[in-house]
Order: sequence, then structure tokens, then C-alpha cells
Amino acid sequence: MAKHSVARQDRGNAESAKLRSVRGRAIGPDTGEFDRLIHERARLGIVSALAVNEKLTFNDLKKLLKITDGNLSVHARKLEDAEYVSCTKSFEGRVPRTEYRLTTPGRRALERYLDHMEALIHATRDHI
Repeated sequence: MAKHSVARQDRGNAESAKLRSVRGRAIGPDTGEFDRLIHERARLGIVSALAVNEKLTFNDLKKLLKITDGNLSVHARKLEDAEYVSCTKSFEGRVPRTEYRLTTPGRRALERYLDHMEALIHATRDHI
């Protein structure tokens, strides 16, 4: 292996170790703190919107996030399956109404995700 490749590898390992121990807390991807389910743009949008609203309808979320019915349906279902959001279906007259709420486990997952992202931001800013 070339000398510069070894140096680059050592530097990479050192930087990786720093990220794993920011503020004495493990934050690397192997810690289980990083929630890939929430990290996806549409799902992050859904849980963020529900974190600041008691409940939102399917149409409210669709307009807010500017995504298609199909995309919203698929991403909301994944969050439901993880029990991060709850879904209530009803009718207003003859019109179906679907409402979503953030569950307690969903709120905790979002808080963990935000803590993780803040730690990454701080670790990065300290080295810029």
C-alpha cells in the first residue's frame, strides 16, 4: 500500500473516532441512535409537521409537504408500522377523512434523531 494511502486511512480512522465520542456520547452509525426511518425526507417532514401540530389530515400533509398521494401513503404507512404515527379514518358526511397524530414513541424517536443530528453538526462545526 502506498505511503499516502496509509496516512489517509489513519486520518480517516481518527476522524471517525472523534465523531463517535463527541461530548463523551457515542454518536456513530453503529450506536443505534441514527434512525434511518425518520431520516428520509418525506418521513422527516411528516413527523416534524406532526410534532408541531396535534393532528393533521392526509390532505393537510400532502399540501404541506408537496408530495403525491402515493408517496404520502407509502411513507405514512411505514411510520404507522413503526408505531411513530397513528392514523384515524372517519367520514365527514360521505367524504373520507384520514387524520394522523405523532405517538409518544414517534416523538421520542424524533427527539433522538434531532439530538443525533445536532451532535453531528457540532462535531463538524468544531473542525471547520
